[in-house]
Amino acid sequence: MKNFRGRKEKQASIAKERIEKLFSEAEDAFSKEPKLARRYVELARKISTRTNTRIPFALKRKFCKKCNAYLVPGKNARIRTKNKALIIACLECNGVSKLPLKNKAGKKAQTQKTQHL
Repeated sequence: MKNFRGRKEKQASIAKERIEKLFSEAEDAFSKEPKLARRYVELARKISTRTNTRIPFALKRKFCKKCNAYLVPGKNARIRTKNKALIIACLECNGVSKLPLKNKAGKKAQTQKTQHL
């Protein structure tokens, strides 16, 4: 059983390295060939699903979940804030993703309330 767990962890670490490498390649290739950058993102997502590893949080916001386009603000993505949410719009497929923005003061107030209870 230990051997299997070690093999899984090694597979996950290799997958994470490859995903990060593909995203860096997508960033470099975007200015010259956007289709190649999209292919790199597609391969990274396939590796993620096949090995059941998560794409790092910093990289999740860099691609469109609908069309796999590598997103660059100002070129093919629009980023706005509205009602305490970050709205990322893909200008290639018109896909929109909304992410909540957390308030630092709100976090502190909640933790202080729970400590007193």
